[in-house]
Amino acid sequence: MVKVKVLSRNPDHYQRETKNDIFKVPVRNGGKEDPLRHAVEYTRALNAAKLERVFAKPFIGSFDGHNEGVSVLAKHPLRLGYLFSGARDGQVKIWRLSNRKCLSTTQAHAGPVNGISVDGVSGELFATIGQDAQLKHWNLAENIVQDLGEPAHSVPLSYVPHSISHLYDSTDFVVSGEGISYWKLHRDTPVRTYDLGPNTVHSVRSSPVEATIVAGCASDRSVFLLDTRQKYPVHRIVMSLRPNNICWNPIEAYNFVAASDDYNLYGFDMRNMSAASNVYGDHTAAVMDVDFAPTGKEFVSGSIDRSVRIFRTNGTRSREIYTAPRMQEVFSVSWSQDNKFVMSGSNEMNIRLWKVNASEKMGSLRPREKQAFEYNDKLKKQYSHHPGVGRILRHRQIPKAIKHAADEHRVIQNKQKRKEKNLRANRKKDIPFTPFKEKVVVKEGITD
Repeated sequence: MVKVKVLSRNPDHYQRETKNDIFKVPVRNGGKEDPLRHAVEYTRALNAAKLERVFAKPFIGSFDGHNEGVSVLAKHPLRLGYLFSGARDGQVKIWRLSNRKCLSTTQAHAGPVNGISVDGVSGELFATIGQDAQLKHWNLAENIVQDLGEPAHSVPLSYVPHSISHLYDSTDFVVSGEGISYWKLHRDTPVRTYDLGPNTVHSVRSSPVEATIVAGCASDRSVFLLDTRQKYPVHRIVMSLRPNNICWNPIEAYNFVAASDDYNLYGFDMRNMSAASNVYGDHTAAVMDVDFAPTGKEFVSGSIDRSVRIFRTNGTRSREIYTAPRMQEVFSVSWSQDNKFVMSGSNEMNIRLWKVNASEKMGSLRPREKQAFEYNDKLKKQYSHHPGVGRILRHRQIPKAIKHAADEHRVIQNKQKRKEKNLRANRKKDIPFTPFKEKVVVKEGITD
């Protein structure tokens, strides 16, 4: 006779008699480590990375209603789900993000809307500026009506304003155009005016941490710092190409990022602006807007190359790129206050809503689902440096135009590096190596 050993399990060892009993979990006390543990974890990490790309569907929906390109996006600092948008036809719309519904449509200006800023003290007042050289204040009730009617206060300006920003936790605000003017609420004239030369100041942003610090950029390729308690600018640098917009880090009070015409974004530390603290690449055309996440660890940027990218603050390359077949030049971007969504306004009259994490499951999660997602995230983080897992996590499908432009820019950059290397190697006089971060800043100081 042949003896056959059969695997058997006693149900009493792993099953519960009633649903109120505690699960019986086998515990191994001591003993040798499983020799196949790393192989099993790697396989699970590989599967988790593949599933992340399979379920990566970042696009949620679009906000239709504008008749011209959307040039301005602004979020409410106190109301979580509100979004303000301004278009080139002068219309200002207020949206609720939860149901993608337009709450109000107002013909605010006779020309393009250049800026929108919301009061951060009570949240019941917001200001708009337009190409018609008008500064208008609008009341914002708790229950928003379809048409806001007439503005609460209107001021005609002697110049075309380009940007507006409220100071942190204050009803005061700054307006840029021909220099920068500092305003009090319901005044017809500014409190103080800063003369920054004959060039147009097209962007100004107040610090979300320091109540009196303001940064801006002008058409002469300059980035400057102001203190509203002083009569003159604090500091000024001139970059190699024009910066289009800037955004402060909401957590680190001294850091901000500038979006430039040379396809890059540059991080600066206001304590030492002789060189950029970091350079963020990947865009293939001029970067038009940038906005930080409320955590300060990431930011989103929009570009003329018809893409939206998400960068980590401590990195140099984008971790996500969002595109759509009909999306045109992206003029404005915004990051929601709950750190879940990013919004983009583009030239084809649409506002698009995207997920911050492309493969994140929306809605409530069961405890076992949450535990499984956390376990997969830990595995992906642990094995992200492995070539097999890292390649899957980094891979993105991008349009051919962006792919070809990126390849062309890579060839140009490599050519410039070889040329500089050959010059240093073949010149009799030593040429010191200058990092790219230092080349960005051409001039530093208030005076020309």
